[in-house]
Amino acid sequence: MGTMQRLHHTIRVEESRAHVRVLVLDRPQVANAINTQMARELLELFTELTARPGDLRCLVITGAGEGAFCAGGDLKERHEMSAADWSAQHAIMERTIVSILQCPVPVIAAVNGAAFGGGCEIALAADFIYAAASARFALTETRLGIIPGAGGTQTLPRAVGTRRAMELICTAMPFSADEALSWGLVNGVVPREGLLEKTLGVAERIAANAPLAVKQAKKSVRAGMQMDIHHGLEFAIEAYNMLIATEDRREGVRAFVEKRTPAFTGT
Repeated sequence: MGTMQRLHHTIRVEESRAHVRVLVLDRPQVANAINTQMARELLELFTELTARPGDLRCLVITGAGEGAFCAGGDLKERHEMSAADWSAQHAIMERTIVSILQCPVPVIAAVNGAAFGGGCEIALAADFIYAAASARFALTETRLGIIPGAGGTQTLPRAVGTRRAMELICTAMPFSADEALSWGLVNGVVPREGLLEKTLGVAERIAANAPLAVKQAKKSVRAGMQMDIHHGLEFAIEAYNMLIATEDRREGVRAFVEKRTPAFTGT
C-alpha cells in the first residue's frame, strides 16, 4: 500500500506479520504527545486505510519507548496558540478520531504505558485494547479547563457505563490497567515485555480469518450499537447476505469439508 511507504516524522508503520501492521506513535522524547503534525499524519494514514486498505487485515497501535503510549495533546505547542489556532488544530484531531473509528479493518491498541487525555481517547477509538500491567489511564481535561474533545465523552461511557465514565471524566482521576480491566475498558493485562507479542498473536488470528467477513462483522457491530435491536438485525442480515456469493465463503466451507486450513483471498 502506498501510504505505508510514505515518510512520516511522528509516527511509523511496521509490517510485523502477514496482513498485520503496527502503527507506532513515535515521539518518545515527549511521551508520544500529539502535536499538529502527528494529528495530520494520523488523519492522512487512516483516511488512506479507509479508502485503500490493500492487503491489511488488522492494525495494532502502540507507543514508542517504555514509559508512555501517548500523553495526550502537546500542551507546550498549544501554550502560545490563539483560540482560533487551538480550534483549527483540534478540528484535525476530531477528524482523526472519526477516521480511526471508521477504519474498515480491526484496530487493536497495545497500551504500553501512560495513556492520558487524547492518548486515552486514541485507545478508546480502537476496537479493543490490551494493556501492560504498568499502564495507567486518565482523561485529565477537566483539570485544564476543557473536556475530552476527541471522543472520550462518547467512547468511555460505551466502554464502562455512564456512571463510571462520569466519575472518571469529572474527577480527572488516573486509574490502573487492572481497574480498566475490571471495568471492561481493556480486554487483557499482560507484563509489558510480552504486550506486543500478545497483541500481535491476536492480530494474526484475526488476519487468518476471512477478511471480508471480518470487515462486515466489524461494520455490523459498530453500526448496530447505534440502532435499536430490530434495525440492528436488519443491518446485520444485509451484511451477512453480501458474503454468501463470495469466493471466501466457498473456500471456507471447502476447507472445512476437506479438513484443511482455508486460504482466504478477500474475494
